[in-house]
Amino acid sequence: MALTGSTTEQKIWNYLYGKLGNTYGAAGLMGNLYAESALEPTNLQNSYESKLGFTDDTYTQAVDNGEYTNFASDSAGYGLAQWTYSTRKAGLLSFAQSEGKSIGDLEMQLDYLMKEMQSSYSSVLSTLKSATTILEASNAVLTKFERPADQSTTVQNKRAGYGQTYYDKYATTTKGADSSMSNSSLVAYTNITKTQKTSPRTHTIDTITIHCVVGQWTAKQICDYFANTDRNASCNYGVGKDGSIGLCVDEADRSWCSSNAANDHRAITIETASDTSSPYAVTTAAYNALIKLVADICKRNNISKLVWSTDKNTRVNHLNGANMTVHRDYASKSCPGDYLYNKMGDIASQVNALLGSSDNTSSSDETTTSATTNTSYPATPFKVQVLISDLNIRKGAGTSYATTGKYTGKGTFTITEVSNGWGKLKSGAGWIYLENASYVKILSTTSTSTTVTHTVVKGDTLSAIASKYGTTVAKIVAANKSKYSTLTANYILVGWVLTIPQS
Repeated sequence: MALTGSTTEQKIWNYLYGKLGNTYGAAGLMGNLYAESALEPTNLQNSYESKLGFTDDTYTQAVDNGEYTNFASDSAGYGLAQWTYSTRKAGLLSFAQSEGKSIGDLEMQLDYLMKEMQSSYSSVLSTLKSATTILEASNAVLTKFERPADQSTTVQNKRAGYGQTYYDKYATTTKGADSSMSNSSLVAYTNITKTQKTSPRTHTIDTITIHCVVGQWTAKQICDYFANTDRNASCNYGVGKDGSIGLCVDEADRSWCSSNAANDHRAITIETASDTSSPYAVTTAAYNALIKLVADICKRNNISKLVWSTDKNTRVNHLNGANMTVHRDYASKSCPGDYLYNKMGDIASQVNALLGSSDNTSSSDETTTSATTNTSYPATPFKVQVLISDLNIRKGAGTSYATTGKYTGKGTFTITEVSNGWGKLKSGAGWIYLENASYVKILSTTSTSTTVTHTVVKGDTLSAIASKYGTTVAKIVAANKSKYSTLTANYILVGWVLTIPQS
């Protein structure tokens, strides 16, 4: 991202805090950089100036124009971090050339510094993002990244003292005013697109827009794709199938993601790894990481509560507090797919729990007051109240079944069978999703034995099924042993339809 600030030290602080999201980490790293180079990106190690016959500026110029070719092997410390080892200096030179920048360019060196952290010093980067004191962060850089000969307590305290100076100068204003333009500390991989973005964004961040990638990719694959595509597309973050999180466009900049410039100027856009066919389901790891990422974004951008509405007009006009939008709002696309679309209320609920706000995550134009999950159902038949106008009716119990092309509309309906959180309509029209309490209210409170069933799918375990339905493994085994004689607490088969006893 473009450096911001009126002085070199302010630009460095803003950059480091933006990457780390932690004032202690930024201060600890910056104190070490000051000790190494006085924050001068063209700094040539003093003892080598006379030895090589160069000043800071003439050395930098000679390397840039190719007159001096021994940069990597001359053992002279150079730049912000005083890179010295041949492999690291060779990497710095190669990176500068690939960026078309001078070897002494400040932004290039900061980018290379973070690249090194991510690829070769991940433990240091992790400490910088999570440190709770300046000394902790400073010592991680001193002993594991810079590694000078003298790492004594005196040196440790001195470098932490430099960091304290910058912390006192910038930390308070950073937390109060600049945090909305920082990036998530959850990021494990960064590959910023050079052209597929608008810098800077023109609106305060107040919206979340979640997309599906249509591919079970890692965060690295997502970032690398958008960094190299010629499709005029990008996103702020990518969430991989394995739960990894990547940064593709800095939060300070607008991504090109939702077919609507106004939305993307105010929204953080997130591409999530998904299946390649409808309903474009995502893995559990990706879903959990997505929730953590969204919560982190909200915390740093002063979004105190996430509000989802099933009404498009409410979403796009940000009525009644709604601050979640989807790609299909602005273009004729299925994105984010029915899987994620149907879970937006749950995403809002889980994020709000992490934010410490109330669980009312639906806009006030809907009658629901809770976004909790329906996990227990009365004996069939029972009645439900559908709270939204566009609840899909499907041909079977699950998003793997096609929609019928019709919606229930708001109203009261009778359910004759329950399976995997889906209910079969008495009318015979099909199945509707029951688990999201933002969509459906269970009207009956009967707590007698039920006909709730669960069809075992790949990856299921009895303990997970028991937890899902609020019962125990022993009760499930007892209820189904006569039907499946080989059933044990540790053995089930895909395709078995288990009766789920209710507490």
